[in-house]
Amino acid sequence: MKIKIFTVGGTIDKVYFDQKSTYQVGKPQVKKILEIAGVAFDYEIEQIIRKDSLDMNSKDRQKVFDRIKNCEQDKVLITHGTDTMVQTAKKLNTIKAKTIVLTGSMQPARFRDSDAIFNIGSAVGALVSSKPGTYIVMNGRRFDPETVRKNVEKGVFEKIS
Repeated sequence: MKIKIFTVGGTIDKVYFDQKSTYQVGKPQVKKILEIAGVAFDYEIEQIIRKDSLDMNSKDRQKVFDRIKNCEQDKVLITHGTDTMVQTAKKLNTIKAKTIVLTGSMQPARFRDSDAIFNIGSAVGALVSSKPGTYIVMNGRRFDPETVRKNVEKGVFEKIS
């Protein structure tokens, strides 16, 4: 089994330059995370775009959709910004022949207290153990994109009815 990992930017890849929180979305951090973890599966990483998810638009989502739909692997992990992850997941939810998991982090992977490592590990576990479909994995939980939201105040994703 080979997992295809796509990156689109977001907080997980952010680099901060000063105390006033000026930042850029930097190089994808998922490879470093997987190397440190010493994973024993094959994977390939491809960057689609490099944006804060608040800056993503319908063209960006279509580009992500097209790339995921046309990739040969049926296990796909996407690192994505948390602010619009749900919108992208809902668009991808029409792809039925693949298992697709989106994850990200509330703190940049470069930060010591980041949730990135935990979320990547949880996402890989969900990816290999879930039936085909699209999922969001954050905070140690797997969510259906149709029934989840980001609770900004609490800094978590939660199920909605």
